[in-house]
Order: sequence, then structure tokens, then C-alpha cells
Amino acid sequence: MFPQRLDSTLAYDVAKAMMDGFNRHYRLFRTESARAKHRFETADWHGQQRAQRERIEFYDLRVRECSRRLEREFKAGEQPMDIWQQIKLHYIGLLVNHHQPELAETFFNSVTTKILHRSYFQNDFIFVRPAVSTEYIENSEPESRPTYRAYYPASGDLGQVLLRMVQDFDLCLSFEDLQGDAALVEAAMLARLGEAKLRANFQIQVLTGLFFRNKGCYVVGKLINGFSEFAFALPVLHNAAGKLMIDAALFGEDDLLLLFSFARAYFMVDMEIPSAYVQFLRSMMPRKPRNEIYNALGLAKQGKTLYYRDFLHHLRHSSDRFRIAPGIKGMVMLVFDLPSFPYVFKVIKDYYPPQKDTSREQIKRKYLLVKQHDRVGRMADTLEYSEVGFPRDRFDDELIAEILEFAPSQIEVSDRDGDGQIEVILKHVYIERRMIPLNIYLQEALDAGGAQADPQDPVAVRSRQQIERAVVEYGNAIKDLVAANIFPGDMLWKNFGVTRHGKVVFYDYDEIEYITDCHFRKVPTPRNEEEEMSGEVWYNVGPRDVFPETFAPFLLGNPAVREAFMKHHADLLDVAFWQGHKERILAGHVFDVFPYDREKRFHPEQER
Repeated sequence: MFPQRLDSTLAYDVAKAMMDGFNRHYRLFRTESARAKHRFETADWHGQQRAQRERIEFYDLRVRECSRRLEREFKAGEQPMDIWQQIKLHYIGLLVNHHQPELAETFFNSVTTKILHRSYFQNDFIFVRPAVSTEYIENSEPESRPTYRAYYPASGDLGQVLLRMVQDFDLCLSFEDLQGDAALVEAAMLARLGEAKLRANFQIQVLTGLFFRNKGCYVVGKLINGFSEFAFALPVLHNAAGKLMIDAALFGEDDLLLLFSFARAYFMVDMEIPSAYVQFLRSMMPRKPRNEIYNALGLAKQGKTLYYRDFLHHLRHSSDRFRIAPGIKGMVMLVFDLPSFPYVFKVIKDYYPPQKDTSREQIKRKYLLVKQHDRVGRMADTLEYSEVGFPRDRFDDELIAEILEFAPSQIEVSDRDGDGQIEVILKHVYIERRMIPLNIYLQEALDAGGAQADPQDPVAVRSRQQIERAVVEYGNAIKDLVAANIFPGDMLWKNFGVTRHGKVVFYDYDEIEYITDCHFRKVPTPRNEEEEMSGEVWYNVGPRDVFPETFAPFLLGNPAVREAFMKHHADLLDVAFWQGHKERILAGHVFDVFPYDREKRFHPEQER
């Protein structure tokens, strides 16, 4: 019995070391998130951006630290599998009464799969399914704050309750006119309630952590009245005088979905019990997958875990096959999808045409840049996976042939695990939310009658309106990217998509550059007739030279599209627009990019 007791002690020590590694990770994650409040109060916008980038790297750093410790102290990779089964059981015991059990399980998986061979990536050794429930976890520490506070306005004092609600966040910077802002929020809430009678349970529930992102913070909660619930968010910003103001009142699931969009940077919010935040937010946005809520809260590894579980569940309950994604094929990415599943899968090709002077590592760096950057609602977030196995019988033969032709280094088709199941293993894949490619969206509108000019034809009128909305959104997307110091590189319509909310989002990252690294130039005036008539570029062009006036021939071939573009976004063809933004960014200016429409703002005059 003595060796067995030693084995049990070893297994417990390994499990405890893993838990120590996770607790250290989450302590650092919370500390950095909590510091966002001070950065907001002191208007340290560059510090906020830097912290956003650095926090994304925390998880992988802690996983590497923990893996090295387990190898150094316990020779973990050399331990037999019965020890690893005991390690998992001890780890489950340590999760009892833990406040972040789902995150700790994911951390265990990350460390374990870094040490063990892929053939052990199964339920016996990792958490394929959660072992500990996250329901009704409470923080019982005496000085702890609850996940949310409840306020109970009586008749006529809603404004005063809202005033107290905001003051309870203890922001160390004064408001310009909090009383007036509370009155504006009160009026908006009463308008939202309409003629509804205030019921006995009328209350406001608000999450106790402020949500920080870019130059703003958000109070997030819901109104409850009888059987009705109304989600809301209150953006708090600095005004031109350096004081605080409530800038808007956002209501309902659609407004919240845009605020928590997959095309925006992650929030910083100090959470003791993240699952309780996710549960609260899911009650406000029931259509938003839990994995995307975890992502929005900065817990991207947990988002990946939940996404993969959802994906496996969907595979078990569907029968359609993966196919080459519709649309124009990319030069550097091979894109495929499963029609019944709302995501696309992207594999970097092995070969690129001559005009694409790039490499696999450069493309990966571009995608990492986007992950760490402020995406301002205009760049889709990506989930990145390695060594992903798919059932072979779910793949179209045409798709397999396409991957073998253009990305042979990235695919293996075999019974790698020896269980008789033929798998397609992809070495590296990006996964994004599926959108309608903008070129297809515009073509459908043109085909439906948008190319006609007949003002009496209602179909043509609707199609022209659809074209104009899409072109306006396209230009707004580029301008938001410019404000975030991003030059898209390839601005063709096919590289943008339309979301279910009608927002235009960029998703092709292999040519993006910082605006501040680009040289915006005007096409030189020809010096003679030979240069003027030349079909070739006769002037010198550097590797990062950009000539905005040359965008038009590639983008504006259709008259209906050209008319809408020139009406709303002609400045994008002017070098002065680009150079002006570059100079302001170089001077240290951080632009405001709002996750809500201008007409929702209480103080639209406070432009900075």
C-alpha cells in the first residue's frame, strides 16, 4: 500500500500546483482589469490600449509557467496514465467552492494538453465536459460585493435612485451634471416603459463591475417590471472639459448585442464570479452564445472551450457536410463552412500568387495584431486552433481536394488515434462568425432592381436604398478603422461582410498596416504626353505608399454604387483625409468610436 500512498500524494501535489498556477493567472487578470478604473479616471487612453494588448497574453504565459513547473518538480510528462487520472480527480476536489471552476477546468486542459500526447485528449484526462456546476455560486467573503445590486424606485423618485446607482460606483472624477444626466436617463427609461403600470416588483438590477473599453465605461443592468425585463447600458465618457457625463441610454437586446459585438475589443471588468456575470448578461441577450460573452469579457480561452463544445454538439446533431465557402476565393486563405453552422473556417494556403508578397508567419502576425488591437466594431474576432480533428465523412470530396492542392502542409487524413475513425486533422485554422460578403450583398441588391433608375418602381427604390445603406456602412467601417490606426490594405468589397444587424465588418487581414506606417501620396502630375498616356505606373512607388485617388477604379465601377459612395464618402479618395488622421494619431490623439448611433447620444455636441 505504501507505493499507492506515494502515488496519491504525487497526484495531489501536481493537482495543487496546477490550481496554484490558475489562481495566480486569475489574480493577475483581475488586478489588470481592476486597474482599468484608474486609467479611465485619469484619461490614460494609451495605457488602456496597452493593458488591453498585454492582458490577452496573460493566459499563455501562465500556462507555460505552470507546465514548466510540473515538468521541473514532478516530471509530469513521464508519469503513467493512472497518475494522471488521479491528478484530475484531486483537481475536481479542489474545485469545490471555487469561484471560477469553469475557468480552472479550461486551465487544467491547457496545461495537460501541453504535456500529454494528443491520444490522451479525452474525458479520462481532460475536461471534455464540465465537472462542476457554475449555478448559484456566491461570494461569501465578509467584505465581498455581490454580482449585482438591486434598487427599488418608488413613485416619482426614479431619478434620485439612478443618481445613487451611479454614485455607488465611486468614480474618482466628478460629473459635469450628474443630476441632469440622471434626469435624461429617467426620461428615456420611462419612455421605454411606456404606459405600463409600475408593478410591485419594479426594480433596477445593475452589475457591480463597470465595463471598461477604449475611452468609455458602461453601467450594465436591466429594468424589471412585472413579467417584463428591459436590458440597458449607460455609457459614461469624459467630456471636452475633462468631466464625466452619461452619454446615452442603450436599451434592449439589439443595442446590447452591438455593444458586446464579436467585432469589438474585449471589456475590462473586475469579476470575482465570471459565470454569474455571463448568466446575467445571457438573460439580457439570450441569442448571444455563451462563448461570445466570455470572449467579450476578456476570457477568450474559456470562449474557445465553450465554442468547441458547442461545435461538437452541433456535429452530433446535424448531417450536412463541410464545403468550400460561397464567394470569391481568397489568394492566401482557403475558406470553408458547414451550412448549418454560423461560422467559417480559414486555413492559410501554402502558395500565394506573385502579387501577394507574404508568408505564413506574416499572416499569423497580422491576425495576432487584430486580436490585440481595438477592433472598433469593424474587425471580426477570430478563434485560433491547432491540430483540430474533423470526421472525414462530413467533408465534401471537392473540399478535401482543394485543401490538398493549396494547403497540403496543413492537412492530415488518417486514423491517427487508432479507433477506426478516419479524421481530417487541420494543423492550424482560424474560425470567424459567418457574414454575407459585401460584394454578394451588393450584387443581390443590383440584381433585384437596384441598377434601375425608375423612381416609380418600388422594387428598384428598395434595392437602391439597400445599396446606399451598404455603401454608407462600408465607408463608415473604413473611417472607423482609420480612427483606430488601421489601414485595411485590400479595400475590395469582397473583404468586408454584412452582419445580421446590417453592420459592415472587415475580415481579410493579410494586408493590414498601421495608418502611421503608411505613406499617403497624391498621384504625381504627368510630365509629358508619354507619361500621361502610359498604361503602366510611371512613377516610383514604395512598399507602403498609398494613393487614395486610385481606389475609385477598383471600387466604383457600378453607377449606383458610385453615386452613393461619392455622395457620402468622397473624402476617402482624398489624400488629405488620410494624412490628417495619420498626423493626429502621431500627435497622440485617440479618436472616439461609438458602439451606438449618434442620434442616441445625449450630448452630441461633445465631439472631441
